Amino acid sequence: MTTAKDLFITALDPRPSPPVGQGDLSLALAGAELIDLLAAEAATLDGDRIVPNVHPAPDDRLLGEASSALVRQVPYERVEDWLWRRGRDLAAVYQAALEEAGDLTPRRRGRALFGADHLTPVDSDARSRAMSRWTAGEPVLAALAAAVGIPSEQPTDAPDLDDEAVTTVLAVVNDAVMELEAVRQRRAIEKAAFANIWRGP
Repeated sequence: MTTAKDLFITALDPRPSPPVGQGDLSLALAGAELIDLLAAEAATLDGDRIVPNVHPAPDDRLLGEASSALVRQVPYERVEDWLWRRGRDLAAVYQAALEEAGDLTPRRRGRALFGADHLTPVDSDARSRAMSRWTAGEPVLAALAAAVGIPSEQPTDAPDLDDEAVTTVLAVVNDAVMELEAVRQRRAIEKAAFANIWRGP
């Protein structure tokens, strides 16, 4: 399993918070992939640029696809650009992969993270791993979850991270999610203003 899959499963677990938005989760999943690629030494960061390494592709299919998608020409890609490019519809990709693997099952009841079905993690090794990391307060998973609005079960100060590259990625994920929310709010205001024009005084 990967951090991205653990994050997706964590986002589906019932919580007393608003459902996680698909766009927010997609950005965080792209960040999770990058963090795993850094850990596997498939890439390094030079400032905010992602520098690919000559390294065997990760065993995980989606993480392998992420590795293959890295820009390999100088000046390389900025972390922010990676999140927006790789993150496009990435939540739907992970949903499909986890369903195919039998780690998610749809139920026709209640509200879903995406679509009409309520997706439920099955009692599997994948869910056990994700929940183990979550309940242990694993810093990277906790920080990614917090970025998309999932409150930690162990309220603490900022996660204790001693890896500068990981800290950089997490900061950019937070900024990207905030930027996406700003876009949503701006569109909502524009839509309301347009409706008022047609409604008249």
